[in-house]
Amino acid sequence: MKLSLAPIPYFWSADAIRAFYGQAATWPVDIVYLGETVCAKRRPLSLDDWMEIGDALAGAGKEVVLSTIALLEAESELSALDRICGNGRFPVEANDMGTVHLLRGNPNHAGGGARQDTPETGSRFVIGPHINTYNTETLSLLSDLGAMRWVAPVELSRATLADLQAARPDNIQTEVFAYGRLPLAFSARCFTARAHNLPKDQCDFLCCNYPDGLLLKTQENQNLFTINGVQIQSAGPCNLLMAVGELSELQVDILRIAPQSQGIDAVIHTFRSVLDGKTTARSALDSLPPPDPVDWCNGFWLGEPGMAWRELAS
Repeated sequence: MKLSLAPIPYFWSADAIRAFYGQAATWPVDIVYLGETVCAKRRPLSLDDWMEIGDALAGAGKEVVLSTIALLEAESELSALDRICGNGRFPVEANDMGTVHLLRGNPNHAGGGARQDTPETGSRFVIGPHINTYNTETLSLLSDLGAMRWVAPVELSRATLADLQAARPDNIQTEVFAYGRLPLAFSARCFTARAHNLPKDQCDFLCCNYPDGLLLKTQENQNLFTINGVQIQSAGPCNLLMAVGELSELQVDILRIAPQSQGIDAVIHTFRSVLDGKTTARSALDSLPPPDPVDWCNGFWLGEPGMAWRELAS
């Protein structure tokens, strides 16, 4: 299996983003997703800047994919989306069906690698985790439209994934979110601005003060969610390290790891070591420092509430 690095979900400065991907070029990940997926107001980098970072990563041997916004709200965002879809160099991850429509009809889009695009299928692209791919009919339709890969929605259980894999079209890869805070929902309202009693249009970009999001607790002081602008994430990071064997048996092609501000390089190296057979999943899990203050979660994988954490057999 390959490893991928998901797009940065948080609002980091341009310098922090460049430094992060400068390091990522040396990490044992095969695929790197770039771009803003959460809030179109966050623009520390232009598309040209992202392309420059992508070229550097491609030069380091990484497959580069440009990711797109999951919740489009303005005409200006459509214009930016059109530029991404027609970038001419890197394949695109679609996070809503409008983007799929653009890619479906854009045979000039760069598909990455030697592929033959046709007027019937447009260009080849990746289906992101925010598109509701819950059954084999949807998966077949997306494959027919030109999808080369799909990222399973984070709430899919292993049983559902097994059913989908059994009927998966031959020409599409499967990617599973294996580590990081789970992207759960989006809203037209900004949760971070609301937490500071500010309207969304005057948010002051306060999410830049929370490089890993803002922890939300219940009235009983229990960790519940992570606030990330207009996005809600899980409180603790999902961790499927102990499920690597099952994922391999299900013929999953790629494991996705989500960026965080500290320690993600250790997570990536740990997953790579397990995939390469250099260490057991059990030993690798014991070597990872537990997240603080919230535990890992893997409930969705087991068909349980997503916030649950269960020890799995290695």
